[in-house]
Amino acid sequence: MIITPVTTTSAKGKKILADLREELTQVPGAVIAVEQPLQHVISQMLSGVKAQIGIKLYGDNLGILRAKAREIEAAIRDVRGVRDLMVEPQIEIPQLRIDLDRKALASYGLNSDDVNDLVETALNGQVVSEVVLGQQKFDLVVRLDDRFRQDPQQIERLTLDLPGGGQVPLSAVAHVVEASGPNTINRENVRRRIIVQCNTAGRDLAGVVAEIQHRVAPIQASLPKDQGYSIEYSGQFESQQSATRTIGLLSLVSLACMLLTLYTLFRSFNLSLQVLAALPMAAIGAVGALVVTGQSLTVASMVGFISLSGIASRNGILLIAHYLHLVRYEGEQFTPEMIERAGKERLAPMLMTALTAGIALVPLVLASGEPGKEILYPVATVILGGLITSSLLDFFVRPSLFWLFGRRAAT
Repeated sequence: MIITPVTTTSAKGKKILADLREELTQVPGAVIAVEQPLQHVISQMLSGVKAQIGIKLYGDNLGILRAKAREIEAAIRDVRGVRDLMVEPQIEIPQLRIDLDRKALASYGLNSDDVNDLVETALNGQVVSEVVLGQQKFDLVVRLDDRFRQDPQQIERLTLDLPGGGQVPLSAVAHVVEASGPNTINRENVRRRIIVQCNTAGRDLAGVVAEIQHRVAPIQASLPKDQGYSIEYSGQFESQQSATRTIGLLSLVSLACMLLTLYTLFRSFNLSLQVLAALPMAAIGAVGALVVTGQSLTVASMVGFISLSGIASRNGILLIAHYLHLVRYEGEQFTPEMIERAGKERLAPMLMTALTAGIALVPLVLASGEPGKEILYPVATVILGGLITSSLLDFFVRPSLFWLFGRRAAT
């Protein structure tokens, strides 16, 4: 059973999740997985697994797959942060198996299609006509009565017409035995597979996956790999790892482009690096905002960090450019009074720059419990928290940096 509550990002939503899990796990035989709507759609789209983490076991023998899946379930059940742990439902159901005797069929001049047609008509039924009752139409199906279809001895008494005339019972060319088989067989990449899946709560996704992989490693090593058995991890964390690598690479490229752009403006690596000092100042507030709101580092929050770096650097450009303007064009000396004057004259523009972006993000931060905000909420949280600290530290740290290291570049 998959349950998708309206929201889970707020404190109230998280309590609803906890209550749902606690109550529904008391239902005997019920397997529960609880996700937020957008997260559920993303999980299904990325890996075909309706959960954040999916451990896929591949192999030919369903018995081995089920046994190993249960071992994995037991190994990771007590991992901190794991929720909604379940093995893909697969059970043995009673079946009637009809084993053909190929030599006997050939001796009677019959083939497997003759037996298949007879068995399909007897057990599944065949439409032979149509019954019209007023404005309604019904198919007329011919098949054995239920009490005969469930009795192997009665099925063996079915007769086959021989090509040269005469009849022979089914028991002469086949054996009908009671057996059991799986209710479903799932395949992926032309291989049988079974899935152990779970969600996470109260812990970052990457940390949970790392611990799961550590615990599953001995089980994975025990698989008969020479027979094609293997384990594959999939789910949201797989996409997150790929996106993290891409974002990390693009972040380095962006920093290099920002440094080059700043150098073309100031003609000084010293001043360019002073502008980029806004990044750690903004990161203090961004990380603090994530901690206060109980969030972990995700792809969405990383995107917020990238956006924040551009917004925070802009205030540094305004302030340092004004320092240089006062010294070079208004005859100010490189003194604490000049730095104080520049700070006062750039106070309003810098506050307006920060407030314009910050106030626009307040509704998103306050709407943490609303559906559809699962991605925008961490982005807004990171940017707003970073803007607060970068704006405050711009008037304390940046003047000190310029006083200590900017004399040579300014004069």
